[in-house]
Amino acid sequence: MFKKIMKYILTMLFLGLVVIQFISRPEQLAEPIDAENDMMALLGVNGELRDLIQSTCYDCHSNQPDYPWYSSIAPISWWTNEHMEHGREELNFSNWGTYSKRRKDHKLDEIGEEVSAGKMPLPSYTWVHGKLSEAQKKMIQDWVDSERAKLAAEDN
Repeated sequence: MFKKIMKYILTMLFLGLVVIQFISRPEQLAEPIDAENDMMALLGVNGELRDLIQSTCYDCHSNQPDYPWYSSIAPISWWTNEHMEHGREELNFSNWGTYSKRRKDHKLDEIGEEVSAGKMPLPSYTWVHGKLSEAQKKMIQDWVDSERAKLAAEDN
């Protein structure tokens, strides 16, 4: 009797997951790149640092996410889109040029703090994509310090 109930429940759960694949397809959040406002273009970030930031940060903090295959599967797709929307609200590298100098400095400071403390990228992201190495964290922190110094020098 228990096996029949479990089989019925698992079958219904499976069918429910199949049905939601066709009913609920969240909109993908990619938008065209505006080089006049994109952080990488504005700050002239190149090479290894650019690749690192784009591969570890841009999925959630820009208008140019790279959607992995699993982001098309509900309910994972709902969760992924929610994370991306929240990430863009906090910081959007694609809109860097629209930020005030004070906000840029604050966001750079937060980037350094969050990365150094291991809070970014989020643990849920690192499960699949891997964690940043200490050398990568240092590269980001050195860049943050350099960019903040440039912003401070603009006042003088």
